[in-house]
Amino acid sequence: MSKQFDVLVIGGGPGGYVAAIRAAQLGFNVACCESNAYADPKGEPRLGGTCLNVGCIPSKALLHTSHLFAEAGHGFAAQGISVGTPKIDVPTMIGRKNTIVNQLTSGIKGLFKKNKVTLLNGHGSFVAQSESGWQVKVGEELVDATQVIIATGSSARHLPGITVDNKIICDNVGALDMEAVPKKLALIGAGVIGLEMGSVWSRLGSEVTILEALPDFLSVTDIDVAKEAAKVFARQGLNIQLGVQIGEVKASKKGVSIAYTDKDGKAQKLDADRLIVSVGRIPNTEGLNADAVGLKLDERGRIDVDGHCRTNLAGVWAVGDVVSGPMLAHKAMEEGVMVAEMMAGQSGHCNFDTIPWVIYTSPEIAWVGQTEQQLKADGVAYKTGKIPFAANGRALGMGDTSGFVKMLADAKTDRILGVHIISANASELISEAVVAMEFGAASEDLARICHAHPTLSEVVHEAALACDKRPLHFLGCEAGPIKAGCRVPRL
Repeated sequence: MSKQFDVLVIGGGPGGYVAAIRAAQLGFNVACCESNAYADPKGEPRLGGTCLNVGCIPSKALLHTSHLFAEAGHGFAAQGISVGTPKIDVPTMIGRKNTIVNQLTSGIKGLFKKNKVTLLNGHGSFVAQSESGWQVKVGEELVDATQVIIATGSSARHLPGITVDNKIICDNVGALDMEAVPKKLALIGAGVIGLEMGSVWSRLGSEVTILEALPDFLSVTDIDVAKEAAKVFARQGLNIQLGVQIGEVKASKKGVSIAYTDKDGKAQKLDADRLIVSVGRIPNTEGLNADAVGLKLDERGRIDVDGHCRTNLAGVWAVGDVVSGPMLAHKAMEEGVMVAEMMAGQSGHCNFDTIPWVIYTSPEIAWVGQTEQQLKADGVAYKTGKIPFAANGRALGMGDTSGFVKMLADAKTDRILGVHIISANASELISEAVVAMEFGAASEDLARICHAHPTLSEVVHEAALACDKRPLHFLGCEAGPIKAGCRVPRL
């Protein structure tokens, strides 16, 4: 006899485990199946998905270690601190990273136990529709569930003709587990993963070259942020080549050779000790047996869903990287909560217009809402407040005044349309903008809020003031066009 559950979640990553916990909190009898053991010493399923095991969490651990190493070598002297020439013990760094991952993944099992979520070991695959809902094969056993949430995540996209062994040629998995600092490191792809991994190993001493097919750098970000980031990363030693076409890639036991054509059409060759391929991710829909039950996929292989993550099958939902939208762990979590609450008859909601993005380089890059180029393309009248950290007291005290805050507001209503930050701790500063936009705030609202002094958040305050051309602590305010008669009355 098959096991019976109200809800079966297929996949234990951020979207899946959060959906399972929230559904259990709402009174459902919930099971979550997971088959990926990653590097679990016991061979048991590891919860947390790519994010906790081979993505967000381990990469941030390495970024922090490499940041401290770079500070010790280049930043301490200005503070009057002398430590000599720092040395990095890569196995210890990797071991610390693994300890953090183990702590968090085992913690999710504890959360499952507390919330009475049943963990099933095995890959979930649809069998057929049943009288009560859906029959799913998990490992070697059958499970019946009234409702199913698909949260199978994504995998690294590989390029044809380039074999990833995660030794010489790596994707995100191998990039997080190198045994030593490569003398020369090549990366294909100047996106989030490429920049973060390039930053880690560059700080530790690698000569890093990043090859990017697109002609523009970080085109997903606001144009001013992209320009500033390109300057900063160049000063840090990242050699970023744009508009390239990758040719033959040859790997040996000692290294790798990459043939490519540069933006001017000239044939080039790059020899490196290691290569990281970071050219995006693809949804994990293989093995779901989607065709057998008529589960609809879109042209990119993602599960087709509506604005509330419903699939074309009654009682079947999908969240996270396996559906459309940004492949971000926090987006998946919000979708998981929304689906669980919708199943319980509540008004679950996920505002896709206020999902923050972060790139954890140094300085960090964070944004929410629309970019200036998007507003121009849509013909939206807007005004701009842009303030650098150069005169911020806290930034000066920290010894890092790089970057700025740029706020975009509607020229007629003053409603905040987008906030873009490049600075230290931008990942934390962006939360204020997310809250403001979620509540439909105007730049005037942020301008009227008292911010603690001295803090980096004061620059957000100044950028809001600058939208109305009245910053208090900066002489060279950069404000965008404001149509005559569109000034917002004082509140």
